[in-house]
Amino acid sequence: MRYLAPFLVLPVILFASLSVRADTITVFAAASLTNAMTAAARPYEDQTGDHIQMSFASSSTLARQIAAGAPADIFISANQKWMDWLSDQDMIAPGTRHDVVANSLVVIAPTDSPVETVSLTGDPGLVALLGKDDRIAVGDPDHVPAGIYAKQALSKLGQWDELSSRLARADNVRAALALVERGEAPFGIVYGTDAAIAQDVKIVATFPKDSHLPITYPVALTRDAHTDRNTKFLAWLLGDDAGRIFADYGFDPVETLKTGTPPQ
Repeated sequence: MRYLAPFLVLPVILFASLSVRADTITVFAAASLTNAMTAAARPYEDQTGDHIQMSFASSSTLARQIAAGAPADIFISANQKWMDWLSDQDMIAPGTRHDVVANSLVVIAPTDSPVETVSLTGDPGLVALLGKDDRIAVGDPDHVPAGIYAKQALSKLGQWDELSSRLARADNVRAALALVERGEAPFGIVYGTDAAIAQDVKIVATFPKDSHLPITYPVALTRDAHTDRNTKFLAWLLGDDAGRIFADYGFDPVETLKTGTPPQ
């Protein structure tokens, strides 16, 4: 299995015809899917002989790269916004878009933190637990899906105004996770699946599902990638075999989500 580092995607466009084999399927996937997609690709490669080449980054970064011509066959976004954005630019193959998995949003702290639980609806709130110079690690709410969900949730719970100036804004959710793992931030807001695979953090709060829009991951073929090989892999990702692997990494089936009132 081969990977494209996000910062290398655009430079390889001119050489794509030389470097990517005809039986390679190139997948651009949200950073929070790194472990699950890596695990899911292995049995598919073994079964089919196809090669899955993946690039993981923030959904916003990947969407912009695809719009600029990066050679992606399949795009998996961590929110609907960036899939909508590509669709509006006619960059998604019609009829291929589906929601593949769902996730939750949690507050984490280092495992050695004295804080065991945080109230998201009462006192003391998150801001009261921060030291004078402390910040909460989060994907940048201006473009990173995890950060966008975090802003929705904090706004719905009445904590955004106090916390918006106390954020350590990261380029993607895994970068936010790393800040807490290294002890550089006392708290972070990440997906439940990120917390589940981390070694040095613990969950101290889970956001109510009705505090943010449902965290669903849409997947689709890109505009010029409607081939049998790509379509078969897309169908496999939506099937039971891949579903069991996603579940092993903490993702929920989309049909189990209960949609709450969308935050304003």
